[in-house]
Amino acid sequence: MSVIKRIAKNTLALVISSVTCAILGMLYGIYTARYLGADGFGVISLAIAFMSLFSIFSDLGLQQLMVREVARDHRLLDKYLGNVLFAKIFLVILAYALILITINLLNYPASTIRIVGIVGLSMVCGAFTGAFNSIFQALERMEYVSFGSILNSALMLAGGIYAVSQRLPVIAFALIYSISSIIVLIYALLAAIKIGIPLHVYVDRAFILSTLRRALPFGVGSLFLVYYIWIDRVILSYLMDNSTVGYYSAAYNIMGVFSFVPTAFVTSLFPVMSRSFGGSRDSLSKIFQKGIKFLFLLALPMATGVTLLGDKIVGLIYGPGFLLSEKPLTILIWAEFLIFLDVLLGNVLLSINKERWTMMSAGLGALLNIILNLLLIPKFGMLGAAFATFSTELFFFVFAIYLLSRYGYDVDIKKLVPKPLFATAVMSLFILKLNYLPLFLLIPTSALLYFSALFLTKYLSDDDILIIRNLISFNRHGGNV
Repeated sequence: MSVIKRIAKNTLALVISSVTCAILGMLYGIYTARYLGADGFGVISLAIAFMSLFSIFSDLGLQQLMVREVARDHRLLDKYLGNVLFAKIFLVILAYALILITINLLNYPASTIRIVGIVGLSMVCGAFTGAFNSIFQALERMEYVSFGSILNSALMLAGGIYAVSQRLPVIAFALIYSISSIIVLIYALLAAIKIGIPLHVYVDRAFILSTLRRALPFGVGSLFLVYYIWIDRVILSYLMDNSTVGYYSAAYNIMGVFSFVPTAFVTSLFPVMSRSFGGSRDSLSKIFQKGIKFLFLLALPMATGVTLLGDKIVGLIYGPGFLLSEKPLTILIWAEFLIFLDVLLGNVLLSINKERWTMMSAGLGALLNIILNLLLIPKFGMLGAAFATFSTELFFFVFAIYLLSRYGYDVDIKKLVPKPLFATAVMSLFILKLNYLPLFLLIPTSALLYFSALFLTKYLSDDDILIIRNLISFNRHGGNV
C-alpha cells in the first residue's frame, strides 16, 4: 500500500470515528447541560478537568515514545508494550492519589470531591487503553482506535439518556465515565488479542528506567499542554463559581467539536513522518507542506463561520439558558483555528526528534497561560480565560514556526494565506447578507460557496487533488488497493 493510500486509509478511519464521536459527544453534552444546568454541568466539567490535569502522570510520555519507536521497528513491539504495561500499574496509582490529595486540599464541598473521585477512576482504565491504542497507531491499524472511540462515545450517550430519563443526580453522570472506560478497556484488550499483539508483562528495570528517561520530554511537554488546556476551568471554579465553569465549558465543548479534524489527520500522519525523517528529508518536508495547507484551508472558514454565527449555534445546541457562552466562544474558536496548525507543527517537531524543544515551548506556553488566567479571570471572568487560551496557542504557533524554519521546514505564508482568505471573505459576505436563514441551510450553503471560490482560485495543485481522489477512491472501494 502506498504512503498516500496508507495515510488516506488511516485518516478516513479516524475521521469517520471522530465525526461520529463529535456528534455523539455533542448529543451527550446537550443532554447533560440542558438537564443539569450551568451549575451541575460546571461540577462535571470541573471533575473532568481534574482528571485531565493528573492523567499525564499515568503515562509520562511513554505512549508517544512507543508510537515513534515501534513505528520505526515493529520488532520492538513486545518489549515496549510489556514493560510499559507494568510501569503503568504504578503510574496510575500515583496519578489517582494526586487527584484525591489535591481536591481535598482545595477544600471543595464533599459532594464535589466524591464526583471528582468517581470521574478520576476512568483515568485508571484509560491509561491502559491508551497503551493499546498507541500500538494500534504504531502499526497503522487506526480502525481499532476509531471503533474504541465510537464505543466510548456511544456508551456515554446511552448512559446520559438513561440518567436524564430516570432524573438521576449529578453523581450518576460521574459514574457513566467510569463504567464506559471499563468496557472500552475490555474492547481494546480483545482487539489486541485478535490481531496477535503479544500480551506479556515484562519487568526489565533497566529498560523501564531508560524508557522513562527518553519519554520524559514527551511527558513534560504533554503535562504542560494538558495543564494549559484544563487549568482555566479549575481557576474559574476557584475564583468564580460552578455556573461560570458551566458556561465556559459549553463554549469550549463547541470549539472542541472541530478538533477531530487536525487530531485525526495528524494521528495518521505521525508514524509516516517519523519514518520519513529516518529516510528522505524531502519526503517529510512535502508531507509537512501538504498537511499545513489542508489544515489551513479548513480552519479559516471554520473559525470565521462560528464567529459570525456564534449566538445561533449556542442557542441551537444548549438553549437560551446558555447564551452567555456565545462571547467566550467567539474568542475560543480562533484558538481552535491555531490548534489546527499547532497540532501538526508540534508533531513535526516530535517526528524529527526535537521533543525537548516541544517540551520547552509547551512549558513556556503553560506558564504564560496560568499567568494570564490569574491576571484576567478576576477582572474579565470567562472572557479572560478565553483570551488566555488564544494567547497561548498564538505563542506556540509563532515559536514552532521559528523552530521549524531553523531546521529547514519553512512555511510559505504568501502561498498559504491569500486564496483561502479571499474565499473566506466571499463566504462571510454571504453569511452577513443571509444570516436570517436557518443554520441547516446557511452552514452547508456557505461551505459550498467557500470551496467553490477556493476551487476557482486554483489553490489546490494536481498533487493535492490526487491525494483527495485517493481518499475518495479508498472510501468507495472499501479499502481495497
